[in-house]
Parts: sequence; C-alpha cells; structure tokens
Amino acid sequence: MPETVNQNRRRVLAATVMTIAAAQVPTAVAADAPVRGTSTSFGPLKQVNAGLLNVGYAEAGPAGGPPVILLHGWPYDIYSFVDVAPVLASAGYRVIVPYLRGYGTTRFLSPETFRNGQPSALAADVIALMDALQIKKAILAGFDWGARTANIVAALWPERCKAMVSVSGYLIGNQEAGKLPLPPKAELEWWYQFYFATERGRAGYDKYRHDFAKLIWQLASPQWKFDDATFDRSAASFDNPDHVAIVIHNYRWRLGLAQGEPRYDDLEKKLAGGPVITVPTITLEGDANGAPHPDPSAYAKKFSGKYAHRTITGGIGHNLPQEAPQAFAQAVVDVDGY
Repeated sequence: MPETVNQNRRRVLAATVMTIAAAQVPTAVAADAPVRGTSTSFGPLKQVNAGLLNVGYAEAGPAGGPPVILLHGWPYDIYSFVDVAPVLASAGYRVIVPYLRGYGTTRFLSPETFRNGQPSALAADVIALMDALQIKKAILAGFDWGARTANIVAALWPERCKAMVSVSGYLIGNQEAGKLPLPPKAELEWWYQFYFATERGRAGYDKYRHDFAKLIWQLASPQWKFDDATFDRSAASFDNPDHVAIVIHNYRWRLGLAQGEPRYDDLEKKLAGGPVITVPTITLEGDANGAPHPDPSAYAKKFSGKYAHRTITGGIGHNLPQEAPQAFAQAVVDVDGY
C-alpha cells in the first residue's frame, strides 16, 4: 500500500483517538499513556455460515476497505476490541470481529460435530470465515487464543495474511512440548490448566464460569480497574452451550491429555516444527501482564519478515486491546505500512 495512503490512515487514526479520549494523542504509540475509549457496544451483530460453524461477528467500517480481523482470547470475547474497532473503521478499514467457536452467538452447524478446541481448528475457522466473507487476504490481530490463531494462519496460510499484530509474540505450540515439565514457578502460573485436566475442574468451570473468568481477568491484568458492566458484557458470551467443552478440550489437548481430530493432523505436523512466520509483524506486550507469557527475546527470530516489538507501559495487562486500544490500533495501522 502506498505510504501516502497509510499516512492518511494514521492521521485519521490519531484524530479518532483524540475524539474518543478527549485528549491530544500523538500518532506514535504513547507507551506511558495508554488511551482507553468509552465505547460499550458494537452495531447489530451479523451471522454467516462458515465451515463447521455459523459465526457471529461484529463488522465496522467501509465494505471496500482493507480487511482487518480481530481475534479474542480466553476468557474474553469480542468486547476486547470494542474501542479498537471504531478507530480502525474511521481510518478506512473493514473491521471484522468474530466470536470464536464456543463463544457468544457462534454455533456449530451440526450437533454431531466434535467440540474441538485444538488451536489448528480455530485457525481453520478463520480461513473458513474469510472464504465465507470473500476476503482473500487480511491483516490479523489478536491476543491470547486469538494471537495463537493469528500465528497459525500466518504460518500455514501466509497468502491469506497481509500482516499481523500479535500480543505476547509467537504462541505456536504442540502437544509434545506441552508434555514437558517447567520450573515450579512457571508451573504455578498454569494452575488452571491442571485444574481443567480433572473432572472436578470441568464441573467447577461449568458451575462457576463467570466467577472463574473474573478471577482470571484480575490475575492477568492486576492493574486494570474494570467495572462490573465491562465484565458482564463479555461474560454473557460464556453462556454459549459449547463454551465449556471447547475450553476444556483446548487445555487438555495442549497437555496431551485429549485427542484432536484426524482432519487437522497434517496441520499439526507442520506446526510441530515451530514454523517461522514470514509476514510483516508487530508484537506487543503489556508491562503488567500477569498471565504466563514468553520474553520477547525468546521469539524475535521466529519472524523473518519486517518485524518490530513494542512494550506498552502504564500498567497494561493481558487484555491489551481493551486496556490500551490506542496502542493496539496504532500497531495495526503501522504494520499495514510495512
């Protein structure tokens, strides 16, 4: 894309953020002054049949704009991007924010389909969604499960990914790596993964899913003072009838305690080698991320295209796009110009 066009988007981005924040914000990332917006809702949600799913998603911006797909994590939902989407839409992007399988209004088309949470299945869902929406190539941006999903799409289908923004960097893993023990402090950070490995954990998450999610929010973003209304907007998406099955299978699969599906075996074989990502990428990290995450130096060499890393300061935790929407949106616009 010509730099002049991208500069126009940067100017619109800056103007939009200033309107939302009611304060002047430079176009460069203000790392020590994250700007939180005031949006509380998207427009009417849309539904589309895509692959195995009927996907619920929010859409903003001009239909002919460069597409950006924003991917949420667990235990979060599309509202992580409620302040990012309008900024990007005002900058001229077509913004698509889907509920992942097991969240919100996304449903399986068949009751017979295995409720599979393995990472390659979620990535295949994104490709199916792009096909359904006739999107040949898009910028992908996400965090947590969403960052891992974007990583996999960029690694296995680079022709479909124009560029990527990934919170916490390179998150592609495999079952064999998941079986290896970590030092005790690192194992402690994954306490919920071991809880989910038990039947008690599955039942407990099912019974207390909202309380559980709120605890994760507090632990993963210890300096984010979200209110009940903010949490409740996202927590409603966990009432999806497939939510518990997808979450439990995801974490059990990662530990090698649950099988995947043969249809994804070829993808998993490719991912097991830790493929290098060739598309232009910006990785982000919050300075107060309380969730397990790798050090940026550990994954920098996993990106062979134009690459930059940004640490966003100011008490930013794991849910970076909702805690620092200006910095996240800025990264999307900047990586588009790479």
